Amino acid sequence: MTMKFLFFIGIVGIILFEILNVFFIMPMPGSQSINSIELAFFLYTNRWIFRFGFLILSVAGAYHTFVFNKMIFFFALAISITTFYVLNFVMAADAMFYQPKSLLLVEAKSNKIPLDRLIIGVNIEGESKAYPISLIGYHHQVRDKVGDKEIMVTYCTVCRTGRVFEPKVNGKLEVFRLVGMDHFNAMFEDKTTKSWWRQANGEALIGPLKGTLLPEIQAQQMSLAMWLKLYPNSKIMQPDPEFKENYDSTGKYETGKSKKELTGTDSLSWKRKSWVVGIEIAHKSIAIDWNRLKKERIIQLELANKPILLVLANDNRSFFAFERPNKQSSFVFKGNKLFENNQVYNLKGQALSSNLTLKPIAAHQEFWHSWETFHPNTAKY
Repeated sequence: MTMKFLFFIGIVGIILFEILNVFFIMPMPGSQSINSIELAFFLYTNRWIFRFGFLILSVAGAYHTFVFNKMIFFFALAISITTFYVLNFVMAADAMFYQPKSLLLVEAKSNKIPLDRLIIGVNIEGESKAYPISLIGYHHQVRDKVGDKEIMVTYCTVCRTGRVFEPKVNGKLEVFRLVGMDHFNAMFEDKTTKSWWRQANGEALIGPLKGTLLPEIQAQQMSLAMWLKLYPNSKIMQPDPEFKENYDSTGKYETGKSKKELTGTDSLSWKRKSWVVGIEIAHKSIAIDWNRLKKERIIQLELANKPILLVLANDNRSFFAFERPNKQSSFVFKGNKLFENNQVYNLKGQALSSNLTLKPIAAHQEFWHSWETFHPNTAKY
């Protein structure tokens, strides 16, 4: 084996490794349809071992290759350096998407977000805050505090999943960074153990904390206009001027008009990019077709032996899920109010003439491929 051969083994090895190191955790052709999380984690965790190994080989043969042909030497060197830079500083997830440099939340009178835009709303101990999807869709995660809880508001546009978690691991606050995706869902890495966490359900997929779940905080997706009707004293997240160019200013994604392959919507039912509302109770789950919800406006069913209902407000954007009082109860939905016998409830589940309340249930709008992937035994409605 000549020394020149060692140089080229090192150079080719570096290039192939960097490609594979990104391939398995980014949305490249075929990468997200295979179960490769173990291999991806192995490559990423041991990346410096691979890099130094190939670097040693290339250095060992560098002089002989330089003497043999300077043009080939510098060309190979330029290709390897360019590959390393592009894949680690341009195409890496945390090099493409950043958390806000400054988090600004204002009252409704100072708000600049259009009222028809979608938000993820959180209400804890009487304090309410709204996080526009147009903003968190770029940032992927926003850290804040509502009531007495530290929260991490997350969103993955490729799955159309919005989730809010308490960023605590073993009772301690943790720091997370976007590391890539698995099966088209955003993945975060915690700073302490370097475990990888799935955005769709807050589960550690791999690493020392595999199987651990982040505490999920119930949140709601709706139009900002509807949220402010329910919570008029809410504060609303505003754009960070640092990232103005990166935000979805057109609203095409939110309304399903995006034509992009990863974030576009299929208007037909039960296609990969069709919208569903997913509900999970006691490890039982169901997906409700968005087109059917738009047609029926109110859907009453049972899940895990619990009677539930799902309604779509008049704005065709805001949806709400509640547990019905009993299996015999039947509701009528009209004028953004729920009617059952002599009781009338608003969309917060509060009776207007008594102290009765309906228990809210977590419900999530998602692309069908996302809900089906992470709830393989889900029922369909």
